[in-house]
Amino acid sequence: MITKTQLISSLDILPDNLTIEQVIDHWVFVDKVQKGVYDSNNGKIYTVDEAKEKLKKWLK
Repeated sequence: MITKTQLISSLDILPDNLTIEQVIDHWVFVDKVQKGVYDSNNGKIYTVDEAKEKLKKWLK
């Protein structure tokens, strides 16, 4: 989960001329990256074969 401090810090580094939608998209992206890193660090990952099996219905 993205923290209030991270939200405030990210506002300082973003360009001044962004729309609110762009800011929200940035925060959603940062939150998803953090979740992925957390999951990876805690062993919540799939092997290549497991990922292929889960995605099989979309890869036809």
